[in-house]
Amino acid sequence: MKAGEGVVKAVIFDMDGLLLDTEKLLVKYWQEAAREAGFPMTREIALNIRSMHRSFAIPYLKSELGQDFDYVKIRSRRMELMNEHLAKHGLELKKGAKELLTYLNKSKIPAAVATATDSERAEKYLKETGIFGHFDKIISATMVKVGKPKPDIYIYAASELGLEPSECAALEDSPNGVMSAAAAGCKTIMVPDLTEPDEELSRIITAKAESLDKVIDIICKL
Repeated sequence: MKAGEGVVKAVIFDMDGLLLDTEKLLVKYWQEAAREAGFPMTREIALNIRSMHRSFAIPYLKSELGQDFDYVKIRSRRMELMNEHLAKHGLELKKGAKELLTYLNKSKIPAAVATATDSERAEKYLKETGIFGHFDKIISATMVKVGKPKPDIYIYAASELGLEPSECAALEDSPNGVMSAAAAGCKTIMVPDLTEPDEELSRIITAKAESLDKVIDIICKL
């Protein structure tokens, strides 16, 4: 793993699977919506599109499941299924989220969200879980030309905070998110959710944390 250099001036958070325990639902309901439409989406395929911008997800899914895979229609059904689940069960924060955010706020370290989710839904989710007020900026993939795994969203988030990406720590749970943050030049900390870092990811992350509260010690040492 690479050693960090310099003081962390801000922390940029992914949202799904990192702050909110929603990635398992996204995977589940992508598979269910695809099956309803007659496409046998495996768990591996669903995992591979976590945080992936539609410009990459659409050709990937068509290559795996057939050229007649209707991304827009199936994604819309996935959202319906997930909304039904959330209406019944609510949203869950990931372990250590409030502890880390409280530490950053007390330490006057700015925090931002950089998510593949659209701005309206991201704001809704963060408000429902009571953490919206902890963030200085909410950045959505809709604000940049190309989303994850390309670096645009992290470069933009850093600029919105008035910083260079190298001055920011980026927290990610998925491979696509890690690649995005690392390519932008952020100090990338992986907090695994559904998958652990493989050899390739281990080479580009600054550190790995078992949960968000464990990130505090890592940031203090960067």
